[in-house]
Amino acid sequence: MLAAERAGGVLIASRHNFSWLTAGGSNTVDTTRDVGVASLLVRADGESFVLANRIEMQRLLAEEIPAGVFEPIEFSWEEEKANSTFAANSATALLRARPLLSDVPGGDGVRVVEASIASCRYELTEPEVDRYRALGRDAAEAIAEVISSIEPGLTELEVAARADAAVAARGARNVVTLVGADQRLKQFRHPLPTKNRWKDVLMIVICAQRAGLTVALSRMVCAGLVPKGLSLRTQAAARVNAHLLSATRPGATGAELYEVAARAYTAEGYPGEQHLHHQGGAIGYRTRDWVAHPTSPETVSVNQAFAWNPSITGTKVEETCVTSDQGIEVLTTTPDWPRIPVTINGTEYSSPDVLSLDS
Repeated sequence: MLAAERAGGVLIASRHNFSWLTAGGSNTVDTTRDVGVASLLVRADGESFVLANRIEMQRLLAEEIPAGVFEPIEFSWEEEKANSTFAANSATALLRARPLLSDVPGGDGVRVVEASIASCRYELTEPEVDRYRALGRDAAEAIAEVISSIEPGLTELEVAARADAAVAARGARNVVTLVGADQRLKQFRHPLPTKNRWKDVLMIVICAQRAGLTVALSRMVCAGLVPKGLSLRTQAAARVNAHLLSATRPGATGAELYEVAARAYTAEGYPGEQHLHHQGGAIGYRTRDWVAHPTSPETVSVNQAFAWNPSITGTKVEETCVTSDQGIEVLTTTPDWPRIPVTINGTEYSSPDVLSLDS
C-alpha cells in the first residue's frame, strides 16, 4: 500500500487499526474517542515505531505491544497536549522527507487513507481466523447462557445487562447491544433496550469484540409456542440469508450481493424489504467495514469476515462467517439452538430459528 501511494510511512492512531496491527492490542483508555492514546508508525523500509507519552508507554510495551516489533518513541504529555499535530510531526521527522499517510486527520501535508488501510486488513491471517473462531464460539455460548436464565417480565434493559455481563465474563465486550420485545420489535429495526417488559417475543442482538475482532449475531425467542406468522417470516429471512451466504464468494461485489438479497426478498413474497434495513456486509475490526448497497464497489476477499442480517418486520437472522475458496464457515452457531436449513446448489446453509421456551 505504501509503495502504491509513493509514501514514506503511515501513522496508525485509530482504535480498530491499532488492534489489527498489534494482533489484538489496544490503545484505548477513553472509549468515547475513536483515536487512542498511542500511535504506530510503519515506514516504507519496513521499520515500525510506537509513539506514546510517558504516561502510557511502559504499560503499552508490557501489556499491549508485541515484544520487539515496534521501536518506542516516548515524549512528555505536556508536549503532546501543547500541539494537536505532535504525533504527526514526530512521525514526519522519521520519514526522511517522504510523504506521511494516516488513518486520521493529522495536520497539513498528512493524507488520510483509511480506505486503503482498511483493504490491507480485510484478508484475515490464520492466527486471526483462529482468534475469530474462539470469539464466535464464546459469544454464541454467552447468548445461550443468557437465554437459559431469562423469563417473561424482564425489561429489555435487564436482558441487555445480562447479555453484556455474559460476554464480559468471557473477556470480551459488547460494542452493540439491542433488545426488542413484542410491539417494539415490530416497530423498530434497531431497538435499543428500554424499560419495556417482555411478554411474548424477544430479539437479542450483540456485536461482541475481543482483541479488536468483532462478531455479530441475532437471536429470536418466544415465551410460548412460536406464532405461525413469525415462523413463516423467519423462514423467509433464513432463505434470503442462505442466498447471501451462497453468493459471498471471492470477487463478488457489494452491489451484486445487494441485488441477491433484493431478488430473494421478492421471491419470498416480501418485495422491497431491503429498503427497510441494511443487509449487513463485511465485518472484522469494525462492526461493519462496508455495507452492501446498490452501488457498492467493494469486493469479497478470501478469508474475509461477513455478517449478513436479513430482516422482515418482526424478525431477523444474523450470524458471522468467514469466506474461503471452498465456501463459508459460520463462526457464531449457538449450541442446541433450532436451525433452519436451506439448500442452494447442493450446499446446505442454516440460519437460527426462533427458540420457543415451551419446547
